[in-house]
Amino acid sequence: MIESVLDNTGFGGFRTAEPANDRDDAGPDSSGICAQPRLSSCRSRNNPHIRDTMLRQYELVERVKSYDPDADEALLNRAYVYTVQKHGAQKRASGDPYFSHPVEVAGLMTDLKLDQETIITALLHDTVEDTLATIDDIRANFGPEVARLVDGVTKLSKIEQMPENERAAENLRKFLLAMSEDLRVLLVKLADRLHNMRTLHFIRNPEKRRRIARETMDIYAPLAERVGMYEYMREMQLLAFEQLEPEAYATITGRLAQIRSQEGGQVDAIALEIKHALAEAGIQAEVWGREKHPYSIWRKMAERHVSFEQITDIMAFRVVTENVEDTYRALGVLHQVWQFVPGRFKDYISTPKTNGYRSLHTSLIYGKSMRVEVQIRTREMHRRNEFGLAAHWAYKQGDRPDGQVGWLRDLIEIVDASQDAEELLEHTKLAIYQDRIFAFTPKGALFQLPKGATPVDFAFAVHTDLGAQAVGAKINGRHMPLRTPLNNGDVVEIIKGATAEPQLNWLGFVVTGKARAAIRRFVRAKERAEVATIGRKLFDEIVEQIPAKIGKKAIAAALERLELDDEDDLMHAIGAAKLSDREVMEALVPGSTADMPEEPTQGKAISIKGLTPGMGFSLANCCHPVPGDRIVGLRRKGEGVEVHAIDCLQLANGVDADWVDLSWGERSQGAVGRIRSVLYNRTGTLAEMAGVFARNHANVINLELVERDDPFHTYEVDLEVQDLAHLTRIVSALRASDSVAEADRI
Repeated sequence: MIESVLDNTGFGGFRTAEPANDRDDAGPDSSGICAQPRLSSCRSRNNPHIRDTMLRQYELVERVKSYDPDADEALLNRAYVYTVQKHGAQKRASGDPYFSHPVEVAGLMTDLKLDQETIITALLHDTVEDTLATIDDIRANFGPEVARLVDGVTKLSKIEQMPENERAAENLRKFLLAMSEDLRVLLVKLADRLHNMRTLHFIRNPEKRRRIARETMDIYAPLAERVGMYEYMREMQLLAFEQLEPEAYATITGRLAQIRSQEGGQVDAIALEIKHALAEAGIQAEVWGREKHPYSIWRKMAERHVSFEQITDIMAFRVVTENVEDTYRALGVLHQVWQFVPGRFKDYISTPKTNGYRSLHTSLIYGKSMRVEVQIRTREMHRRNEFGLAAHWAYKQGDRPDGQVGWLRDLIEIVDASQDAEELLEHTKLAIYQDRIFAFTPKGALFQLPKGATPVDFAFAVHTDLGAQAVGAKINGRHMPLRTPLNNGDVVEIIKGATAEPQLNWLGFVVTGKARAAIRRFVRAKERAEVATIGRKLFDEIVEQIPAKIGKKAIAAALERLELDDEDDLMHAIGAAKLSDREVMEALVPGSTADMPEEPTQGKAISIKGLTPGMGFSLANCCHPVPGDRIVGLRRKGEGVEVHAIDCLQLANGVDADWVDLSWGERSQGAVGRIRSVLYNRTGTLAEMAGVFARNHANVINLELVERDDPFHTYEVDLEVQDLAHLTRIVSALRASDSVAEADRI
């Protein structure tokens, strides 16, 4: 039964007559481990502890007041009622009232004991997106801080209405910027996505379910890991895995259930044995076990190319001690009682992960051949490990955990460097993926990098300027190539040169988003400067055609007419062929082109893929490439890119230039192909050849008699053709003519 409640704010509330449920029960988490003590928010639809009823208004307020007695009860009530009123009769795919979703997200935030502004943001996070409410309304009713947080969450929510790459990239860009200003934006968004994943099965469209699951796996689960919210990460991965690989999910979960039924409580027995061994050594500890996370097993099977039966470490155990000293003592006891697996020990207490995760990891051989993984940490470490930054958020004391989010600065640097949607998504995913290694500077500073990282990645991680000036590297004292993959514990010394600069070929082996973004940014800046240099030369030639002196005043007026910001932009536009000579002359001196003939349009429809946007290019005269040819670019300092056919003889002779992989754009047409045609020296043969060109709709650009050898005349003809197929048809038609002795493409 629901009864209306009025508070002193003037807003009406809602309350159910049933008593509150105790939501702080202990139980299995999303990965199967009995997390003790656990936070009750982590319930999936497969979890027996999930609530059957929505969190009530007074329950929510009581939960906040239980850890923050000074919280503004009236403001919380007003926010609860506001979201109920605004969402009104809206329904979710499950058929539940829509406002149940923001209420549940707020409940997840209270489980993490977050401040009242975060709770209110969770309640209101969909009002701007899905109702008539505006950010100004939120600001007027709940203050500027809540309005700013709601706006940050809303920016990422808008990705649902945009095209795939553009949608994800542009809003991810806005979201990362908002997140860098206040990490609570991320915490609310992660809870929002987690609750949506728990109800994803209600969406009927399988493609939409898969898209949401893929986005969760690629962006949200890694972000949860990066802020140390492993509980959220595991549940997101499990639910996404179920949608993306349903057969694998069913097989692995089925095999795990089978193992549980056959073991007859073996997990509990091993946990009890570990606890007894520690107790005999005088160490008090809590021990519990689980089977490995199904997604973790599947990923290990894929990486190692093995079957389920070949995965030996299906079981994992956690040991929670009272203090740090006992964690190391416990490790020693376990290594004495059971043989440990070499190479499987990791000390994340002395060298924590970037997200603050701290624990000892080891693998033991139990019995004759069973491998079990053991994680040893203190109670406080366990709490922080499962819920990361959210577990110790303390805004009222000003204790913002900025020390653990240095990676955010890298993400913002990537946002600034990325030029398009695909680049931003690629670099961001690289920056937030999980598998890491540790490497040291010669002075002992520690840096965490993805597996496969190279000295170039390391240099950019230390400082962008160091990466830009790298010319070599010493790994553990030995000179090694810059493309050498680093291993855990390597000491890396970067050798730099004062005049060195990032190389384009580094993109072939660097793996970090920060390195890739910095290299591409530098290459673009260098190429822009080169294009502008070309533009300056062309500008001087254009000015010579104008019968008037061109000064700074004329250039300033031209910039205004062309809507360009400065002179560099003008030179770049000229060098990149974005402006014709005629357009530049008319902008400098209006009316100066009145008596000039119209410019030819040949070649204007050509587009090339693989060039930096705005980079000028020309089609080589030696091989006359046409669309359909395999092509490559030659880039020389101070010049544009020269496009050659891949089998051009000039390339075979060797050239002093950088090679650039290129391909034709979708709209490319109107290139010039060159043909050598040998005609019989008799009346009408030249007219017959011209007729072949006309019948095949080829425009003759140039015709030259190159050899006269009675009874033959040899001509070289430049033809404007659509593509390689068009040129080939013309050559075939010439060969079929009685007037033509030979015909070949040059």
